Amino acid sequence: MVLIVTTASIANNIEMNKEYLQKLAKQIKKIRREKNLKQDDLASEFVSRGMISLLETARTDVTISKLKCIADNLEVTMKNLFDFE
Repeated sequence: MVLIVTTASIANNIEMNKEYLQKLAKQIKKIRREKNLKQDDLASEFVSRGMISLLETARTDVTISKLKCIADNLEVTMKNLFDFE
């Protein structure tokens, strides 16, 4: 049996997550603009306009349930939110 040990830098993980959040942010903003919606239009009782703003600028992480609300308000599937390269 061979045990391979590697180190993972927390900084690298945070940077990777930030990059992914930025892609998600751009996708949400793109879909919202394609539908001619304002952030206020996208907000709901579960997701505030402030949260939409933070999310679209990749300054916050988001839960799956909030993403589902956003997808529903945009009238797209969750898959569409993650359809970016």
